[in-house]
Amino acid sequence: MDLGLAGRTVLVTGGSSGVGLATVRALLDEGANVATCGRRAEALRQIGAHERLHTAVCDIRDADAVDALVAGAVDRFGGLDGLVNNAGQSRMKSFADCTTADWRDELELKFDGVLHPLRAALGHLRASAAPSVVNVNAVLAKEPSPRLITTSAARAGILNLSKSLSAELASDGIRVNSVCLGLIDTGQWSRRYAEAATEQPYEHWQAALAADRGVALGRLGSADEVAYAIVALLSPRASYITGTTVDVCGGVSRSIA
Repeated sequence: MDLGLAGRTVLVTGGSSGVGLATVRALLDEGANVATCGRRAEALRQIGAHERLHTAVCDIRDADAVDALVAGAVDRFGGLDGLVNNAGQSRMKSFADCTTADWRDELELKFDGVLHPLRAALGHLRASAAPSVVNVNAVLAKEPSPRLITTSAARAGILNLSKSLSAELASDGIRVNSVCLGLIDTGQWSRRYAEAATEQPYEHWQAALAADRGVALGRLGSADEVAYAIVALLSPRASYITGTTVDVCGGVSRSIA
């Protein structure tokens, strides 16, 4: 199926690895122009060169840097049709382990990761014939974990924000949706496997992790599986979908909302 993304321009934050990188590649495969960013130039270079790809070193907590990123994308491709707010990370701490600085840093990272790109992109999205925003979130937003207390709280706030934005921006024709992830096989899990120093094969370690976390499908998901959902929501073919959440979690979510 032609998703109607050829020739459209999408900005993906945090596109140098994991879900962001998979999304960048999926969009390029669909014929879209893609702008993306990361905090390290070396990681961005590993994406490879492409005539429809614009990259820049950028920390999404720096509003001026985000403004420059969006301006560079628009200068190169002439406009902006989609935004994927993907940049972020998890903080594995309980309440007893968290300092006030931990809370502040986590909330700033999560909210700046949505607010700075959206503010910079909003005028350009309003000029698009089919604008769409996808906020990459986590099932923690609905089913918090005490092991990730700051991240769970921040994720819940972003889910709430996304719903509010979908209502406010609907009059501009801008759709806003969320994709909530479960256990996805990205760099963080391979690092944790290495830190575990187990003799168990990685596939068996993954399966045990999935079982422990209650993943119905019994495995971790892939970044490509998440990218498919993101790209589908960006597509003009999803023109009547806004304010919704797609869980890509292998059935780990027990929430009915």
